[in-house]
Amino acid sequence: MKHFTRRNFLKTASVTAAALSLDALSWARAAGANGDIRVAQIGFRSQGGGHINTLSKMKGVRVVALCDVDRNVLNKKAQDLGSGVTAYTDIRKLLENKDIDAVSIATPNHWHALATVWACQAGKDVYVEKPASHNLFEGRKMVEAARKYKRIVQVGTQCRSSVGLQEAVQYVQSGKLGKIIMARGFCYKGRKSIGLVDGPQQVPEHIDYELWCGPASNAAPRRNGSSGPVHYDWHWFWEYGNGDYGNQGPHQVDIARWFLGEDAIAPFSMAIGGRVGYKDSAETPNTLIVYHGYKIPMIFEVRGLPVNKASQSDGWKMDNYRGATIGNVIECEGGHVLVPSYTEAIVYDKAGKEITRFDGRKAKKTDAVATPTGLAAESGGHHGNWIAAIRSRKVKDLHADVIEGHVSSGLVHTGNISYLLGATKAPGEIRESLLKHPSFGEAFNRMAGHLDANGVDIVKEQLQLGVPLEFHPRKERFLDNDQANAMLSRKYRAPFVVPEKV
Repeated sequence: MKHFTRRNFLKTASVTAAALSLDALSWARAAGANGDIRVAQIGFRSQGGGHINTLSKMKGVRVVALCDVDRNVLNKKAQDLGSGVTAYTDIRKLLENKDIDAVSIATPNHWHALATVWACQAGKDVYVEKPASHNLFEGRKMVEAARKYKRIVQVGTQCRSSVGLQEAVQYVQSGKLGKIIMARGFCYKGRKSIGLVDGPQQVPEHIDYELWCGPASNAAPRRNGSSGPVHYDWHWFWEYGNGDYGNQGPHQVDIARWFLGEDAIAPFSMAIGGRVGYKDSAETPNTLIVYHGYKIPMIFEVRGLPVNKASQSDGWKMDNYRGATIGNVIECEGGHVLVPSYTEAIVYDKAGKEITRFDGRKAKKTDAVATPTGLAAESGGHHGNWIAAIRSRKVKDLHADVIEGHVSSGLVHTGNISYLLGATKAPGEIRESLLKHPSFGEAFNRMAGHLDANGVDIVKEQLQLGVPLEFHPRKERFLDNDQANAMLSRKYRAPFVVPEKV
């Protein structure tokens, strides 16, 4: 495999000879410390639009460039923002511009790592959406690039910037609710069928599909949902996305890991699930449970089907677990903590009586958000914390440094690999395999009941029992499983290659 090194990048991008003599630290503009920080937004049809809105309201920050492979989306937003913004379809051209200090990335998952590595090599600080990476290898390369080029790289797990959750974690870790027994995360988010297509679909002319595919295969799309053949539904195809575990899961496993105080990927992972209840073109499971074997177990659950079959035609109402639909429940000796949103945590005793609650919305009486070191960040929450760290040049000021994003995304990847290597099994066989993990068995029984309520017979429509995977957290390799290790990276499409040596 040909390595796409910084030297190759600069050559390919046709950066001027003068720029070639500058190391990454020299690219850290005077403006970053004393003047406006000039930010480019890469990808903004969906989540990136929120990035632009947030950044545009911050003092000392200017959105000076946009990059999107959809020319219709690009031209409209460029027109909205006015003449002070330069528009690009090719990220490589954008990164040539030495008047850009930082980039905010909200592309599909398969672009996150390469965009981050290239930006670090070009001397830009980075905000990148979750999941940090599309595979585990990429996440480690992102960390290496951030450190080598001394870049400030924040991952978009914005829960870390919630004052309410910061206080809740401190409360639990101080022992006020006793020892943690179990950390749970939930994504009970309605996912209807994306429909079936009968073959490759035509890509609209206003989308540069070659650039959209980037590191992934450029085969014609085999989907055509409400967002068209390219946008959004890529989440449910392994070539580009990571399913709902990779879409919503990085938030909840990050919160669970935060409460547990774990700083590495779990040494054991196993998944069970399937795409059930309807037949469509998508690949990733709409029903999933993943067990991560830390000393204190972590379990994550995906449910795309509603609370029951009647709800499929009447509002698609979703189920909940102790009040969590998309959120967390941290079970402790003396009660539990419900995290129902990105900003709030409610503490209950063993009898279910509320003890106290932590609400980041009430804590934010001003536009500032305090960092763990007490540094005041500009308005804008998680992006504000990133901007403050860009000014201080201190990685420790970040709430969600790239290493945190890498570890939480790594949990997603190990769980998905277990699922992909699995095989369909009868319910009895699945239950027998979970006897050593009673909490996992309990989660499976609830999942089976939920599917039964939706008219899914798991005897006939069997679920996939994932392979139990042991993992070396420091080496970031699976133990005695070559198949699993082969899935830690992917086959890249030149020149869009995440390099071994960044």
